[in-house]
Amino acid sequence: MRRTRNWILAIATVGLLGGAGLVGVGMMRNDSGNPVVGTFNNAAVNAAAAPTSAARSTVRAQAAPTPTGPSAAELAAQERAKRVKALDAALKKYAATAPEFSVAVLDRKTGQRYSYRGTEKYETASVVKVQVLACLLLKAQDARRDLTSTELSLAKRMIRLSDNDATTSLFAKLGRASGVGACNKRLGLTETKVNSAWGLTRTTVNDQVKLLSELVDTSGPLDADSRKLAYTLMSTVDDSQDWGVPAAARSTEKFTVKNGWLSRSTENYRWIINSVGRITGPTTDVSIAVLSHDNATMSGGITSVQKVAKLTRQHLKY
Repeated sequence: MRRTRNWILAIATVGLLGGAGLVGVGMMRNDSGNPVVGTFNNAAVNAAAAPTSAARSTVRAQAAPTPTGPSAAELAAQERAKRVKALDAALKKYAATAPEFSVAVLDRKTGQRYSYRGTEKYETASVVKVQVLACLLLKAQDARRDLTSTELSLAKRMIRLSDNDATTSLFAKLGRASGVGACNKRLGLTETKVNSAWGLTRTTVNDQVKLLSELVDTSGPLDADSRKLAYTLMSTVDDSQDWGVPAAARSTEKFTVKNGWLSRSTENYRWIINSVGRITGPTTDVSIAVLSHDNATMSGGITSVQKVAKLTRQHLKY
């Protein structure tokens, strides 16, 4: 009986002390002297001896704040990622059956950019005329003067009618390839290589949306008068040349555009078809560049470029 009381006392002591750290198997003897195997589990003892501890845990759990979920910014980023993924898939699917193309989009309202094959280089054809115009305006700014009447007349013909002779005259006035190439640095064009035959200048869609951005950036190199003239000319192109980017515009929106088209003798007279421009409206301010080559016909190339522009709007939802 003495041994039994000792073991009861030991168990009671464990209960009172909380049994901290006592988890294990102990050997006990009963009054008959035979060993009995038992387990001392401090958690079990604590739960039985101090139910108020569990109650306090329940109170703490109830008092803990509930998760608030993703923030508005995180939800917007997730939605943007879904749209980009869907557009990537749509363009990849179309590219499997279409001549080679690239496209880039800059949303000025959100600052978001998108590009598909953005660094692939293409010959510009007549979209280089936007570059020539920007350099002409910078040259006049440097001299602190407006364009001369001759320069303005040539610029109007170059942009509105895509006149090649007018472009050649202005290209020469700017110092040809070296002069326009030096100007490109001021415009931030790092992927564009000017050719002495200006229509064979090579560029990327990333550089083209950069150029379009510089035409409207109030903190960019072009002053307010230069930006206004560029917009006026590019928003009043001849009706026969308002295809391409404008196909993605709604009837209530405005657009600027400059297109390029060239049947390339080195590519079995297949067509380079390019379109760069900007769409603006109450909730929209987007610049788009689509470059393509290896089109069997000019009309087929135009159809392809317009489809690509429309796909960007369909999936990016600008």
